[in-house]
Formats: sequence, structure tokens, C-alpha cells
Amino acid sequence: MGRKIAIVLFNLGGPDSDKTVRPFLKNLFRDPAIIGAPLPIRWFLARLISTTRAPSVIKNYAMMDAGGGSPLLPETEKQAEALTASLREALPDDEVRCFIGMRYWHPFTEEAAAQVKAWGADEVILLPLYPQFSTTTTGSSLTAWNKAYKGPAKTICCYPFAEGLISAHVDRIMQAHKAAGEPDNVRLLLSAHGLPEKIVKDGDPYQWQCETMGDMLAARVPADWEVVPCYQSRVGPLKWIGPPTEEEIEKAAKDGKNILIAPIAFVSEHIETLVELGEEYRLVAEDHGAASYTRVEALGVHEEFISMLRDEVLASLKSDQSMRSCANSRLCPSDWKNCPHKQPHPKVGQRVNPPSKELA
Repeated sequence: MGRKIAIVLFNLGGPDSDKTVRPFLKNLFRDPAIIGAPLPIRWFLARLISTTRAPSVIKNYAMMDAGGGSPLLPETEKQAEALTASLREALPDDEVRCFIGMRYWHPFTEEAAAQVKAWGADEVILLPLYPQFSTTTTGSSLTAWNKAYKGPAKTICCYPFAEGLISAHVDRIMQAHKAAGEPDNVRLLLSAHGLPEKIVKDGDPYQWQCETMGDMLAARVPADWEVVPCYQSRVGPLKWIGPPTEEEIEKAAKDGKNILIAPIAFVSEHIETLVELGEEYRLVAEDHGAASYTRVEALGVHEEFISMLRDEVLASLKSDQSMRSCANSRLCPSDWKNCPHKQPHPKVGQRVNPPSKELA
């Protein structure tokens, strides 16, 4: 019998009914990676925000599901099933199982850690379903995992420039363009979840990864399209990174553009894609006279995306590094001090991907 290989998929999580919206929000806002205030203040703010925001959030969740729950867990389960099948085909002598660890609702990261331990995994690969690294997402999940699981594990910290991710996004974008009737005069908005500007100034590489990935996508779509990165889902009084998605939709509408909007930091359909991008921002576009507005679907179980995840797992299994990115080593320039890789960024002219043993 071969190895027992556990793949742990990290994601945000979401309420499973209208009754769990408030505790989900409370869990989210009391995370020190989200609100960096001292514990008593953070818990007070989490309780206040969850109480005041719950009624409107419940209405938004009701637009997706009659029971008021999030589709994120079912979507993640589909991805886990597809990835498991792909890995089992690649590793026929090993036993492969995917576990789901959500940060703010069941199944929690701690539950996944307990399941992996009980299963007796020989190797553990931590795979965030956040393509870009941020201290507020992957960083927070890793903190929770390391508290709950004391055994060895390898981490795939990010994969924003992986070929399979880029090509899957381009395919989804072009499918949406075709479904919209292949209009010309297109402005493609690449929307990602925003962050408070302070987090980025403190060295979080998320914005750099999003916008560099955006440049890669812009090079793959028709040359006459205008491509604009933007950020959604702002909460609270702090200054956030921009430009805001809503403002870019207004500008594109006033300019008479056919708007395509693609989620580049979300790989699964959930409230930010289905409601915020799909419904709320559509109304903004229509109110400001957009020629058309088309939402691009999240990647879900797109074949190229799942194949890319499989390849990243296989590379991690072969590597002697405990943490790697899609570049194999550190991806971020040294300016981004909160990159989880502590070693320096490779110098100009230095290989990012070392030669394989077969070629050495």
C-alpha cells in the first residue's frame, strides 16, 4: 500500500442558513487578521458589526438559496471531488483524500485538522483556494491550522501566475463574451476583493499579485479591449485599495462600454460573485446607461483550473520545501515583507524554477 496523502483545501466558509449569518460574521470580524485591534475592542467590534450587518446580509444570502445559506461549501466539495479524482489518476499507488477547512464556519480549519489526524495521513498538503496570498486569507488559515495540527505539512502559498489559472480565466472570459453576443467596445473589469490600504502598506503582497496577474490576463484577451483592475466588497471607515469596482462600472457605463466583469480572486461562486457582481453591480451598470453588463463565471471545476491544482500538489509532493508558490520558490519581490517566504526573492538572472533532476 502506498502513501496516505491528505490535501487540505482552505477557504473562507459561509453560513449554512439564515440563522447562522450572524455567528459567521462574528467569527469573521473577530479574527485579528481582519481587525487588528486589541482583543476586547476586536470582540466588541465583531459583535457590533455582525449585529448591524446581519439583516442586510441575510437578504443577500436569501437571493441565492431559499434557506439563506451560502453555496460556497457545496462548490468547494465539487472542487474537492474533481481534484481527488485527478490526483488518484496521477497517483494510482497512493490513497488520496481531500479535506475542507473553512476559516469562519463549518467545517472549520480545526475540524479538518482533527479529521486529517484521525485518518493518519503520511503526507499533508495545504492548498488554499485563494490564488493570491494575503495575510487576511491564506495567512489567517495557516495560523489556525498551525494551532490545530502539530504534524508536518507542506504549503502551497499562492499560484496567481500559474499557466492553468490564467488560461482557465481567459477561457471563462471569452465564453462570457461569446454568450453576450461578442460585442465590441469592451471594457473588461478584473474585480478582486479589496483590502484596507494599511494592510498593503505594511507589506501584504495581495494587490501586487492581483495586478500582475491582471497584466497577464490583459495580454491574452483581444488587443482592442480596455482592461481595468478594481476592488470590491469594502467594509468600514478605513481607506481601501482601489479603484473601487462600483466606480469603475459607473465610468465604463458613462463611456458607453460593453462591460465584462470577471472575479479574479474568487474561484467559487458565492455571495460576492452571485449577488454583488451578478445583481447589485448590474443595477449600477443599468442605472448609469451601460451598453451591456456581463458577469464572468467563477472558475469552479474548470478542467484547466483543476489540472493546475493537481500539478501544484504533485510538485509539492516531490519538493523538499515546506512552502512553495507556483514559481517553486518565493514569488514576491523583497518589498513585500509579509510574503510567507522568508528567503530573498531570486536575483535578476537567477532561476526561479530550478532544473529538474532529470535535466540536471
